[in-house]
Amino acid sequence: MIKKGALTGLLLFGIFFGAGNLIFPPSLGTLSGQHFCPAIAGFVLSGVGLAVLTLIIGTLNPKGYIHEISQKIAPWFAIVYLVTLYLSIGPFFAIPRTATVAYEVGIAPMLSKNMTGIGLIVFTTLYFAAAYLISLNPSKILDRIGRILTPVFAVLIIILVILGALKYGSTAPQQASEAYLASAFGQGFLEGYNTLDALASVAFSVIAVTTLNKLGFKNKKEYVSTIWVVGLIVALGFSAMYIGLAFLGNHFPVPAEIIAKGNPGVYVLSQATQAIFGPTAQIFLAAMVTVTCFTTTAGLIVSTGEFFHKTFPKVSYKVYATVFTLIGFAIANLGLNAIIQYSVPVLQILYPITIVIVLIVIVNKFLPLSKIGMQLTMAAVTLISFAAILGQQFHITKVNDMVNALPFARASLPWLVPALVGILLSLFLPNKQKSERFEMES
Repeated sequence: MIKKGALTGLLLFGIFFGAGNLIFPPSLGTLSGQHFCPAIAGFVLSGVGLAVLTLIIGTLNPKGYIHEISQKIAPWFAIVYLVTLYLSIGPFFAIPRTATVAYEVGIAPMLSKNMTGIGLIVFTTLYFAAAYLISLNPSKILDRIGRILTPVFAVLIIILVILGALKYGSTAPQQASEAYLASAFGQGFLEGYNTLDALASVAFSVIAVTTLNKLGFKNKKEYVSTIWVVGLIVALGFSAMYIGLAFLGNHFPVPAEIIAKGNPGVYVLSQATQAIFGPTAQIFLAAMVTVTCFTTTAGLIVSTGEFFHKTFPKVSYKVYATVFTLIGFAIANLGLNAIIQYSVPVLQILYPITIVIVLIVIVNKFLPLSKIGMQLTMAAVTLISFAAILGQQFHITKVNDMVNALPFARASLPWLVPALVGILLSLFLPNKQKSERFEMES
């Protein structure tokens, strides 16, 4: 059981490990300043806790989230939600972000300032051309590269973190940004959204089920116990890495002009590597981060293309792969900060919906819930999430006041109490249904 859980856990760690896992923790460390502890607590809760819980719940039902959502809410809602989710972890956010992180962490530091613009275009052209060719004929080479290089790169990051802590640990943190001064835990929780891991867990739970089934189990009890081992390994691995990278960012000296540009995580990762291992280490870092991000890019093109082809089969997989590659290429050339900026509002809508879906699935495994109640709960959470974003983006004072009047709004959780009230009402409203229990296939 432990061996099977460890093997699957390491595989999933490699699948999850991508661009956001690298750049957002050190950025949080820099921007949170003296409020580091509550900020990293919020980040780990959303970036690790929610992701692992979503993965475990999805893996416990081999039929997947599409079945759960269709049964509990509505089939059309399941399709709309999953299409939006796959576009987010695919061509609109994650795919272009992997390319820009690979460029800005690995390649840009080796170029002169007047070459960075054209450098990005040249790099992304070659990068996406190669990813597209592999996505048309995905092979075991891609899988093996990802499984081997990603853990190796993770080990090197751990070494960087340890040496960085020894060298810079006594350096005082910089002044916290306004967002972290206002609510360190809440801002850290929101930053955890940027990893995209909880959203990716919805999709990756399918991979976990497939992998576990290949290993074979004596009975259902062994299968379920192994899933919890998988979750524990993934949670411990990412928590340790996030805290270490954030601690490095909290103490590594970052110029004010870098902080003003937006995300200092790229600067911390690149400059700390050069400062600790020497200037030539940048070449090695460039090769490693590029290959690691590249396998993620190709894998996301494949998985997103396959999902859309399965859901909307009238269009071929090749067409989907072509379109998603071109969209990723175009958005990647907007630059990392632009990608982060426009992705945040969508993530702040998707994440609450995902969290509440998981909560409903968990409660329904133990207690029968009213379908009407579950639908009302989801409607309330979706409405609050949209209202919060519309109020922020368009500076609508009345909408902001209404959202901020809700409990835990300061901690970036205005939807939490309405969700809990909705689930509570679902215990009493009519048309209750019990969660289906799966049986192991012989």
